[in-house]
Order: sequence, then structure tokens, then C-alpha cells
Amino acid sequence: MKAASAAASPGSDTATDATVAKAAHGGGRRAPALGAGLVALVAVLLLVMWASLLVGSGDVGAGDLLPGIFDPDLSDKGQLILQEVRLPRTAAGLLAGVALGLAGTVMQGVARNPLADPGVLGVNSGASAAVVFAISILGMSDPGHYIWFGFLGALVASLVVFGIGSMGREGATPVKLALAGAATGAALLSLTTSMLLTDSKSYDQYRFWQVGSLTGREAAVLWQALPFIAVGTVLALLLGPRLNALSLGDDLARGLGQRIGVARAACAVAVVLLCGAATVVAGPIAFLGLVVPHAARLFTGPDYRWVLPYSALIAPSLLLIADIVGRVIAPPGEVQAGIVTAAIGAIPFVLLVRRRKLSEL
Repeated sequence: MKAASAAASPGSDTATDATVAKAAHGGGRRAPALGAGLVALVAVLLLVMWASLLVGSGDVGAGDLLPGIFDPDLSDKGQLILQEVRLPRTAAGLLAGVALGLAGTVMQGVARNPLADPGVLGVNSGASAAVVFAISILGMSDPGHYIWFGFLGALVASLVVFGIGSMGREGATPVKLALAGAATGAALLSLTTSMLLTDSKSYDQYRFWQVGSLTGREAAVLWQALPFIAVGTVLALLLGPRLNALSLGDDLARGLGQRIGVARAACAVAVVLLCGAATVVAGPIAFLGLVVPHAARLFTGPDYRWVLPYSALIAPSLLLIADIVGRVIAPPGEVQAGIVTAAIGAIPFVLLVRRRKLSEL
């Protein structure tokens, strides 16, 4: 009786296996509804992008949109604002949102930890520390130059966290990865702070970028980040079946023919590409990658083949909405998008965690 009760308990491995297997089996029947949901999210994202181009302190009318995008007259004030400010800002929100939403989803899947995201596991801290090193120690001021340091920092932090979390007989368990990420993030934060305190000019340049912002993003930087985010996005979307297998545990994944090491390496490459580029584009916005996968699972269930594309659409919509809210709540100034994202996402996330059992996340 005890064995039967344990096998049926919601938090047991058997219940988790059954949940994922049920989701995968039912995916075909639910595919039309989930596909319609994707179309609806695309429509919402386009609407939010349209609002992002129109809303702000400058006077940009709806009639300025098409000419301002395709054939701008820079003598027109509205079209000038659109070209120089609104388009790069909206593009930055789109790129960073897609990257962070996918990166958070992949990290939660590979770590089997519902609280994993690029911030919790120290990846954003690694990218930030490397960027600060490039600005403060090497004297770089062009984001097009220190984008490579963002990738390097994300890679080093990922390797350190996974190396520490893999120590011991059990390997890289979710709890060990979370603890290793927290410790690595704290160490990198202290290193970043020590570099900034010795260089006030670098601190002034860094402090607005650090909270997460879409303002002042140059088109050249966005074009440089675009190929990395595109490759990372394609790779992440292809990882859905592998993440479904990994969520069953290493032993069952091997039994299903998965090569665990290859799958985790592919996940690491996707996360490094996405987090490194997103950190350079918008700064270390940590909360987005944490809450968006949970919101996606409300619609899709635990099947990562659907969670990934849903996250890729929900995250940029949320980030752009946060940026729009930040423009209008404190005129004539602005509130940084990273601050608004955390503020508007914290309460729904707490309610979500209280309503759903941890094993179901």
C-alpha cells in the first residue's frame, strides 16, 4: 500500500513521468488549439510593437509609421523620432525579449528547476562582469566592441556553474545547479561592483544599463546581435523534444535514446548565445526569463515543443509593454523597462507559484 501510495503521489518521479508522457501523447489532439494560440500571440506582439512605435514623449502620429519606416523624411519631426529613437528601441525589446524568454525556458528544462533563469544561475552576472571589465579596464566605449565580452562572460559563468554543480556522485542536480548559480552570481556581482567603484565614469555609463533598459540602443549594435539571437533561437526551438526527454530524468532519457551530454551541450550553446546577446542589447533583465515560461505553461502544459515558441512570443510582448508603461508613468522622465518588468510580473508570479504545485511547474 505504501508503495502504491508513493507511486501515485503528485511529487513522485512516476507522477512526473506520467504528466510529461500525457502531455506528449495529447499534443497531437491539442495542436490546432495551440496553433491558434500562437497566431493570437503573434497578433498581440504586432499590436504591442505598433504601440511601442507610437507612444512616448515625442509627437509621432499613425500617419508617420509607414513612411517613417520605409522612406523616412528626416526633416519631419515625427519621422525623425521614429527612425532615431522608436525603431531601435522597439527592435531592442523584440530581440532581447525573444532571447531571454527562450533562454529561461531552456534553462528551466535542462536544470529541471522551475526557478532557473539566466539571472538565478549566474549567466547574466557573468555577461555583466565581462562587459564592465571591457568598459572599465580596457576602456571600450562602443557596444559593438564589447558584445564579444558579453558572450565570453556568459560562457565562463555557465561553465563554472555547471562544473561546480556537477561535482559529487549525483552529478548536476537541480538543487546543486541553483546553489552553484547563486554563489557564482554573488561572486561576480562583488567583482563587478569593485571594478565600478574605482571608476566613476564607467559607473555612470553602467548604472542605467544595469537595471535593464531599451533606450539609447544603436542600430549597429542590434544588427551585430541579430545573427547570434537568430542562431540561438533556432537552436532553442529545435531542443523541445530533447528537453521533454530530459525532464523525465537522466536514466529515462538515456532509455529513450537521448545522448545526455550532447543535449546539455546544445542547451548550453543556445543559452550562451541568447543571454550574451540579450545582455549587451538590453542589460541584465533577469526576471523575464523566470516568469515567462510559467505563463506559457498555463496554455501549453509541460510539453517543451510548445512552451518554447509560446515563450518566444510572450517575453517580447511583456518587455515592450513594460517599456511603454515606463514611458508614461513618470513624465517627463522615464522608468527603466527592467524595473517595470519586475514590478508588474512579481505579483502574478507569486500567485502562480501559490496556486500550482512545484512538481507541476
